[in-house]
Amino acid sequence: MTQAFLVALQFLTCLPVRFSTLPDDKTHGYSLLFYPLIGLIIGTLLVLLGWLLSDAPPLLAAALVTAGWVLLTGGLHLDGLADSADAWMGGMGDKQKTLIIMKDPNCGMAGVTAIVLMLLLKFSALHSLFAIQEWIVLIYATVLARTLIILLFLTTSYVRNQGLGASIVNHQSRKLSVMMIITTFVALLYASDMNYIWLPLAAIVVFSLLRWLMIQRIQGTTGDTAGALVEISEVSVLLTAVLCET
Repeated sequence: MTQAFLVALQFLTCLPVRFSTLPDDKTHGYSLLFYPLIGLIIGTLLVLLGWLLSDAPPLLAAALVTAGWVLLTGGLHLDGLADSADAWMGGMGDKQKTLIIMKDPNCGMAGVTAIVLMLLLKFSALHSLFAIQEWIVLIYATVLARTLIILLFLTTSYVRNQGLGASIVNHQSRKLSVMMIITTFVALLYASDMNYIWLPLAAIVVFSLLRWLMIQRIQGTTGDTAGALVEISEVSVLLTAVLCET
């Protein structure tokens, strides 16, 4: 299990990780179980950065935390968001064309626009949250988003037969995945008061909508659409928190 945790840490962050032996396919599958924990680590580091910047102007603090967010995750999920946006726009409703465009390493206009809008929304939401010292929302956003990946792979067919994503899904423990999802949601609600109940609800609504769009277009999911889910659910949680505070 330690190696599975390190696989998840290496995949979802830019934190340095070394392996004494290469992880096998089963380890990749079990690494999914640690995605919420990696989200907690990411969120905690971002909260720490925000706390260190508490004396700085909220505008600057929000900009630096947004930049730190991207650097810490290596832009992994932003890449998935960009690929998904290009594929959805260029695929014109066709499954195979959508999947082909999604594999193209080049970033088109839709992808660039999606990244810019995503970072703008995150920055704006963080500015509002930092002004009122709502640090815990960062924890909710990062943990919920990565928990939704487990739920996505648990409930949705993976449409590619090869690659890391296929290896993870094929060796996913369904029973442990269900337990991890339930435990994470219960822990988040238990750790804070009921004022934050709207955040997991918002995450579930976004998940349901995006999963429906995936099913309609490609009859399943890919690593790129999972990345898009992370980015969109993160910003949705942040925006929900801001709107609930106003």
